[in-house]
Formats: sequence, C-alpha cells, structure tokens
Amino acid sequence: MSATAVPAASPPIEYTTDELRSYLPTGWELLDGGSPTWESKRRALTLRVIDNVEFDWPVVVTADAVEEHGRLPALDRAMDDAFRTRLGRPTRGLGFARHR
Repeated sequence: MSATAVPAASPPIEYTTDELRSYLPTGWELLDGGSPTWESKRRALTLRVIDNVEFDWPVVVTADAVEEHGRLPALDRAMDDAFRTRLGRPTRGLGFARHR
C-alpha cells in the first residue's frame, strides 16, 4: 500500500484580490501579490499591505470576527484596525470612526 498525500484543507476564510483591494485606503497596496496566509493556531487570515509612504502593515481577519460580523464586514474592520494603527491614534472625530 502506498501512502498518498492528503491535500491541506482550504482556509475557512478566503477573499479575492479585488475584494482585498476594494477595502484598502487610497494609496495603499497589497504586498506579496495579495496572497493572504491562513494561521490555523490563531484561526486568522493574515496579509501585509503597504501604505503610501512605503511602510508595511499586517491585516488580520480572525475566524471569530467573520462568525460575529460576516465575511466582508470582518475584512472592513481588519483594514480599519490597520489604518488606525498606522495613524497611531484613534480616528474618532476625524470622520473615519465607523465601528466602535
């Protein structure tokens, strides 16, 4: 009997490149061709984005967020968190506070 390789299970969260780009702030781009990686221990999909001054930032979409808010709203929140981290301060009062 020969052993056959079992294909890795696909991640429970997937986004198209167009979906990912549509939630990026103006001037930001996807790194690594927009290929997110699934981290099974964290139960999270992680990708890296680059802002308009060439710094890269992690965007993390957790399975819990997808279950709680839905697939696209979870992505929106993750992008918003990366943007807020980039600003280094809360965005409340600047016109971007949508979720909190």
